[in-house]
Amino acid sequence: MSTRASRDVLGRGLWVLGQTIKAEPRLFLAGAIGSSLFGLLVIANAYVVGAVIDRVVLPAFADGRAATGALVIAALAFLAVSLLRVCTVFARRLGAGFMQFRLQARYRRAVTRRYLALPPSWHQQHATGTLLSNANSDVEAAFAPIAPFPFAVGTIVMIVAAVAALFATDWVLALVGVALFPTLFGINVLYSRSMSPRQIRAQQLRAKVSAVAHESFDGALVVKTMGREADESRRFGVFVAELRDALIAVGRLRGLFDPIMESLPSVGTLAVLLLGVWRLQTGAITVSELVTVAFLFTVLAFPVRAIGWVVAELPRSVAGWDRVHDVLSSTGDLAYGSSAPDNTGAATVSFDSVDFRYGDGPLVLHDVSFTVPAGKTVALVGPTGSGKSTIAALALRLVDPSAGEIYIDKTDLPDFSLEALAGTAALVPQIPFVFDDTVRGNVTLERDGIDDDAVWSALRLAQADRFVQRLPEGLDTAVGERGTSLSGGQRQRLTLARALAGRPRLLVLDDATSAVDPRVEAAILAALREAGASILVVAYRRATIAMADQVVYLEQGKVVATGTHAELLAGNPGYADLVTAYEKAESERVEQ
Repeated sequence: MSTRASRDVLGRGLWVLGQTIKAEPRLFLAGAIGSSLFGLLVIANAYVVGAVIDRVVLPAFADGRAATGALVIAALAFLAVSLLRVCTVFARRLGAGFMQFRLQARYRRAVTRRYLALPPSWHQQHATGTLLSNANSDVEAAFAPIAPFPFAVGTIVMIVAAVAALFATDWVLALVGVALFPTLFGINVLYSRSMSPRQIRAQQLRAKVSAVAHESFDGALVVKTMGREADESRRFGVFVAELRDALIAVGRLRGLFDPIMESLPSVGTLAVLLLGVWRLQTGAITVSELVTVAFLFTVLAFPVRAIGWVVAELPRSVAGWDRVHDVLSSTGDLAYGSSAPDNTGAATVSFDSVDFRYGDGPLVLHDVSFTVPAGKTVALVGPTGSGKSTIAALALRLVDPSAGEIYIDKTDLPDFSLEALAGTAALVPQIPFVFDDTVRGNVTLERDGIDDDAVWSALRLAQADRFVQRLPEGLDTAVGERGTSLSGGQRQRLTLARALAGRPRLLVLDDATSAVDPRVEAAILAALREAGASILVVAYRRATIAMADQVVYLEQGKVVATGTHAELLAGNPGYADLVTAYEKAESERVEQ
């Protein structure tokens, strides 16, 4: 828990509520006015009860009969107050409900937009399950006090009016209320400070359980095939047990707090009755006044708890707000310019003395310089860890270099607008991602200008049209979560078609055909040469390398040699050994 949160949970919780009022002032005003009117009607009802006792019940006992007119008037008075209270309850709940759900929806969208704006380097440092928890349970927790908040505001109005009414009726009985309400407030403050570390711990563990569960689901195939179900269950069980214990700690404290808050107004009512009988005997008050005061304490018992509900949720609200705010205030955004080149045809890409490191780590790339000429194919070849995928990410500006510049058609990448860059370059990643959607939806991604003709054209270039035609509903076939109904090669071809459908001027392939057989790969590569885009490909297979116009050979983050495949094969022993090793491994795989 942060020092700031532990120092003043109540103050920070009220500050969060203040932010919600600023965000939705009209809805809060509607709920608060409805609740305040409800509180005043509760007090009015107490006076109605007192008047009915004094003018209807007591005379009925004295005369031995009840006047019909008096009973009708009493019933109408109760009915009128009740109907008005129904209207105020409706206004209060409508305002509070709309306010809470609108803010939750707004902040879920804000958190999601922030996720999408932050670079991949930020996401690599945060577990997916934690991010899901931020957008879901943390947002819910942040605005949990809103539901009872207008009721609590109305309760404060009710308490002020009730204390004034008590003093107007009898100052001795009023002293009971004066002593009771500060006591309730003090207990609430003590409860809030005690609950804060427990609620923050529970929110942290919710995120951890979500992260572990997400990882287990994603790795279900590995867990099953390795026979680690029991171990994974035990690992998950450890975090679940910690969350259970944290929630039990929250429940224990709440279990102690709630009965105290429940009983104090009842104790106040009992004290009022005892003192009231003595004051009645001395002639200081009437029966009507005693009934009014006692009824006030009786009906105040429930509304006063609304303050407790708000205070009880404040520690959780502060914990959720801090975690949501951490996401919204995260830094690392890539700044974009306003350039939108109107060039048509293939793009020219140039790396000029580029260095790159992840965070404060060592250099991953050092003084990398090469050019992808317009309409040409350049293959990146090198041992594992030589920086090939990092160069692919830099070319798409998923990350920025630590030093040096990268240009597309002589325009520095940071000068591009986001829309222009997305329309210029496309990535086909090493691990294909397929959405739980139709084939058409996966290819178009609801982008403007991509009709069915464009979809089929992209599928043909990616050698995916034939298998799509064989699907039960063609383009309308749902492929399942992560494309579970498709093979690995089909998923790769579908993601390649997605990139091609946008007609990019630069196509970056990060080992994007590894899951297809050599015959299909050859057809894809031949089609890509006719697609009219420049191609930067991270290549392992000799067939892929050989189709490139130029090869950039990397070792330990440096460009060791450039040239055609034949030139490097003849003149660079390291390159020759690596490519030969790739070829031998591929031959052995095919033979098996």
